[in-house]
Amino acid sequence: MESSVFDKEFFDKLNTLKMSLNMRLSQGMSGIRKSSAKGSSVEFSDFREYMLGDDIRRIDWNAYGRTDKLYIKQFMEEKEGIFQIFVDTSKSMTFGEPPKSVMALQIAGALSYIILNNLDRVYINELKENSVVQGKGVTGAAAFPHILANLERMQFDGGTALNRTILSRPVRNGGVSIIISDFLDAGGVEEAVKYLAYKKQTVVLIQILSKEECEINYEGTVNITDVETAERVKITMSNAAIKSYGEQLERLKESLQTLAGKYGASYVFMRSDESLTYAMLHGFSGLLQGK
Repeated sequence: MESSVFDKEFFDKLNTLKMSLNMRLSQGMSGIRKSSAKGSSVEFSDFREYMLGDDIRRIDWNAYGRTDKLYIKQFMEEKEGIFQIFVDTSKSMTFGEPPKSVMALQIAGALSYIILNNLDRVYINELKENSVVQGKGVTGAAAFPHILANLERMQFDGGTALNRTILSRPVRNGGVSIIISDFLDAGGVEEAVKYLAYKKQTVVLIQILSKEECEINYEGTVNITDVETAERVKITMSNAAIKSYGEQLERLKESLQTLAGKYGASYVFMRSDESLTYAMLHGFSGLLQGK
């Protein structure tokens, strides 16, 4: 991707977003936020396997001696939220001016910034064709440049079967899964949402569409090419055709809202031509208020 995706304007907006969303983001979505209490006097909770970025002082060496595996002691107040961010990298995400892909990457970057500053752990998962490119789980503000580097290298091309790709990603029980896509997938996304809900994930569907997709102003007969399949179709853009398209688009959005309600998920709609600050503050306002 072009380096301008994460330009000075993007970084200028991060502090505004952090102050506005900050802790409320994790509290509102995960229900597993840690307490602000720190120290060794808190109640012991559980063990988990060591992951890159963990404090090596928390390694239980007795457990290592028994199992040859590294485990971290967890305490009730120190349990971290686990966030999975799934980014649709299909070719259709490059459509529009600005492209939907730019907004998708900026939202993923901004959410990661807030998550990492809350001392939670985030995984960036790239949905590509029929598989998922799984990023390493990272935590701490120092990991943010690593997240941006991974996002910038993403290439948007081909198609993506959302259900198949997400189902191929093993996730632990509990946490938050955020899917960023235009959801223009004939196969839908219900199986993926059902799987994540079964894994006790709090699911957030972020749909991004371009201005050109939301406001059709073509007239006459036009040749349309599917950017993912290269299939060409000739369509006459009459008033009736434009009305029918608008109705189908609204049905898609309504179906995603219904799907979210069915599995206790949240649905957020954004446009790629909106400013990042407006899109996130406006899009997440209802979610953060529990609506």
